[in-house]
Amino acid sequence: MDKLAQKLGLKTDPTIFFSAAGFTIIFVIALVLFPDPIGAAFAAGRAWIVVNLGWFFILGVNIWLGFLIWAATSRHGHIRLGPEDARPEFTNASWFAMLFAGGIGTVLMFWGVAEPISHFSDPPLPGVDPFSQAAAQDAISIAIYHLGLHTWTIFTLPGLAFAYFINRYELPVRVSSVFYPLLRDGIYGPVGKTIDVVAILGTLFGVAVSLGLGSSQIAAGMDALFGTGDGAFVQVVILTILTAVAITSIVAGLDKGVKLLSNLNIGMAVGLMIFVLVCGSTLFLLRGVVETFGLYFANLPRLAFWNDMLADQTPDTDDWDWQGSWTVFYWAWTVTWSPFIGLFVARISRGRTIREFVLGVLLAPSLFTLIWFAIFGWQAMQFDGLGSAARAAMGDEAGELSAAVAESVPLAMFAFFENLPLTGLVQGVAILVVAIFFATSSDSASLVVDMLCTGKPTPGPVRQRVFWGAAEGLVAAMLIILAGEAGLTALQQVITVVGLPIFVLVSMMIPSLILGFAQEEIDHINIGTRPELQEFHPENDKDPQSADRSA
Repeated sequence: MDKLAQKLGLKTDPTIFFSAAGFTIIFVIALVLFPDPIGAAFAAGRAWIVVNLGWFFILGVNIWLGFLIWAATSRHGHIRLGPEDARPEFTNASWFAMLFAGGIGTVLMFWGVAEPISHFSDPPLPGVDPFSQAAAQDAISIAIYHLGLHTWTIFTLPGLAFAYFINRYELPVRVSSVFYPLLRDGIYGPVGKTIDVVAILGTLFGVAVSLGLGSSQIAAGMDALFGTGDGAFVQVVILTILTAVAITSIVAGLDKGVKLLSNLNIGMAVGLMIFVLVCGSTLFLLRGVVETFGLYFANLPRLAFWNDMLADQTPDTDDWDWQGSWTVFYWAWTVTWSPFIGLFVARISRGRTIREFVLGVLLAPSLFTLIWFAIFGWQAMQFDGLGSAARAAMGDEAGELSAAVAESVPLAMFAFFENLPLTGLVQGVAILVVAIFFATSSDSASLVVDMLCTGKPTPGPVRQRVFWGAAEGLVAAMLIILAGEAGLTALQQVITVVGLPIFVLVSMMIPSLILGFAQEEIDHINIGTRPELQEFHPENDKDPQSADRSA
């Protein structure tokens, strides 16, 4: 493998790179040759996980959140994520802005209207009537539960582990590095490399699913504006074009351009939210934002531990799969993104204390998510008749938005904008927001996946990043084709199965961090200077298995 890497001009760990690349290529070929059996296998795997391990996902994220709160408030909260003399590279304002940027993307655009309307029209909690005030309150609470503190818990835990072990221990930029207290020099051996390959594959699939959802939403928007259709063929064409844009960015090295586009994307997304606030029912929404804080925190304890235990857990019944379609899917999907977002957050947080890191990463994006759902969710439900005499007369009959979501989840946001002024312009801006996020995310994800292979914080050769950018697009295209008319359901099946091993890995980061904190108290010195760590430092010639030497 070393010779092949040298011949191809690669600067990476050959074992990790070729193993991850090989599994990716094999999976794509298998999807082409055997789409039906593979689809059936993922469906069966997801059903088993939802029925038997759904509680594990739900309980696990609550334990992670509890651990993070403990870490921030304990005596370990003062520990700096880097050498003792390190100080934050960015001001609080810049840091919060970048965390805020992490909370913007296809997730909020995709689900901002679709999820509240889904729960409003089909309440998951027992004894709640569809389209009622109670259904609306539960819908907002559930949507924010899914994309608020708990989602950012899934990003914060790996981010803290990356920031602590990579910045403070000065270890390679790899997932295996966070298990140093458990594995010691084993992070450079077969176990460590297996962890890295699994993490890379999980990240690749997580990004691919997001690209698939983004393509479906762009296709729905294009169809609403121009009547282009929104089938698999159109989605694959859109995916191909935007992947080509991302690869062009990788080749040209347009880092400043990507940063500019990202900032522009944030501005447009915030602009859309302000537009809805101003042009919608402004007073109703302002009151809704305030009330939503109370609803979220009042309902959070119940929702955080609710796993639908009284539902009939037999597949093919009507109610067995709610948690699998929503909560378990979210946690499995989000955890596959966690190395990507976690590494980004760790890089911009060097020099901050554990307390600053945890509180900032958990609270800032969650606050924005709450405001986003309060504005889009309440306005969508009002458009669907909430509180009106017309809704009372309709009973359980679906309104226009409920019907649109039932027909096509990606269409929800564009159907929502039809109720506001400047419909065509605003829908066009929404398409652009999703498209820019798509392109910049693909470029950034390619960089992160490549870093997880090389173990270095600097970009590898362009050809390596181009490979991962193309691989993300190709896997996403195959998943779209595999999904067919099943669409979102098929993507949920794939990511739930892929997310399970990543979820287990992230869970193991807690004992690793606890051991690291305990070692801090024993040493009372800067861990980055400890001789036994320097022996295995990737840039030290004493390490024969380092990423640099193996390349």
